[in-house]
Amino acid sequence: MKLLQELIAVRGASGDEGLIKEFILNYVIENQSKWKVEPEIFHGKGFQDALILVFGKPTTAIFAHTDTIGFTAAYDNNLYKIGGPRTQDGFQLVGADSQGEIETELMVIDDSHGGQSFQYVLDREIDRGTNLTFKPNFRETDEYIQSPYMDNRLGVWNALKVAETLENGAIVFSTYEEHGGNSVGFCGRFLWEKYGVLQALISDITWVTDGVVHGGGVAISMRDSGIPRKSFLNRIIELAKESGVKYQLEVESAGGSDGTMLQKTDLPFDWIFIGAPEDFVHSPDEKVFKYDIMCMVEMYRFLMKKL
Repeated sequence: MKLLQELIAVRGASGDEGLIKEFILNYVIENQSKWKVEPEIFHGKGFQDALILVFGKPTTAIFAHTDTIGFTAAYDNNLYKIGGPRTQDGFQLVGADSQGEIETELMVIDDSHGGQSFQYVLDREIDRGTNLTFKPNFRETDEYIQSPYMDNRLGVWNALKVAETLENGAIVFSTYEEHGGNSVGFCGRFLWEKYGVLQALISDITWVTDGVVHGGGVAISMRDSGIPRKSFLNRIIELAKESGVKYQLEVESAGGSDGTMLQKTDLPFDWIFIGAPEDFVHSPDEKVFKYDIMCMVEMYRFLMKKL
């Protein structure tokens, strides 16, 4: 899990994915010669901080978002949320501005109307517009991993593990997922127009709920705030049964992903969210069981051969 720990340590709040993009790109360049197929790499102008890998003759793409939740420093020690982080007094935050590295704490202020505001605790003012993210705190046991930003550095890790054996397919490392906007539209259009790709698996992390549990295998989402096309969903479930990999079915009314954003475009993509479940979502203590992680990798490897 060394690679996962390294991915988590790289800062990359929504809109500020440059460092994590460069980390992934360098990892691909250094390791692709050991993979079954060396991919064609697309990035740079026209792709913002997104990165696309194309292997062989792709028919299906994996989408894994690289950004995280966090906070932006405003005026008078105030912080504004990036995405939907959980908030609790004392959460440790890190960042960097023109004066150097920053390590601070989150302070939650309740007002008389039941609302909340957020500030940082530091003996100097942080440059306006500086992003702060949860301080890395990687914990591993025989059964689970607990850390900030398993969502979605674990989804990125999964995509890189699948890349090792992938012969035909594409991987999109996307941006902005946690705060809307997103790059899946132009990345999807690129793959559709250049390669005819119109199927997507969303490599992201879902929630532990009443119906989705730790140790139950990878979760295949039948719906959340977005609804995948039923015929494609049924095909995925049939292939999942054939795979022999343990999985569980998720049905939710809320939450979204790159799949939801892809559905809002005018592209003829089918998509399914498939990911390990985590507890303590969007906090410094996101917790995922190793068994479910391994099921996620094996399911993706199987599906990418079949689709």
